[in-house]
Amino acid sequence: MRILLIEDEAKLASFIKKGLEEQGYCVSVESNGSKALETAAVNQFDLILLDIMLPGQNGFEVLKNLRDFSVNTPIIFISALSESDHVIRGLDLGAVDYIKKPFDFEELKARIRNVARKFTSERASILKVEDLVIDLINREVNRSGQAINLSKREFSLLQLLMNNANRVVSKTEIIDKIWDVQFDMSSNVVEVHMHQLRKKVDSDFAKKLIETKIGYGYRILGSLEKR
Repeated sequence: MRILLIEDEAKLASFIKKGLEEQGYCVSVESNGSKALETAAVNQFDLILLDIMLPGQNGFEVLKNLRDFSVNTPIIFISALSESDHVIRGLDLGAVDYIKKPFDFEELKARIRNVARKFTSERASILKVEDLVIDLINREVNRSGQAINLSKREFSLLQLLMNNANRVVSKTEIIDKIWDVQFDMSSNVVEVHMHQLRKKVDSDFAKKLIETKIGYGYRILGSLEKR
């Protein structure tokens, strides 16, 4: 799950980012409303956590402009503005939830899980290619009934490959969708993660599902089922 956190309090943003990444989420951070609007408009996110009091554009303006641009990513407001009229305004503009600062981090995680359940219920929560199954809600993977333990990056990589079954996914696309935009293209970290993923998914099975297309990228072979 890719999350855009729009928060100008650096310490709080760092705390939220670290905590959510430990839960397996991929988190990008913006501190300026105008810059965040641009980032959200040109990149695909599964959820946006949005403060209200921001430089550039405030959170209400960001949300309104995103909806005007037909960006329908679910948005949760996180704000110290706790008066009922602020909450009502945020929800009326189209936010799916509103969390008041200060908040309990466990509550934030629960709110995110709730949005994930609602959001993925409109799409697929289970992906299956051949005998490989990934549960997007519970973040579980198994092949032929055998559980496979993946890191957060490996899980995101596998999800990306399965959603694009039989299509070669380039290193550039992988970096764009899973790593930060400041990623060093000369790094071999994608290759390292793909090597580890293939060991976990394929090494104990006769049929190999993940294929490397040298000079192009990677793909997973088989018919995709979603439910």
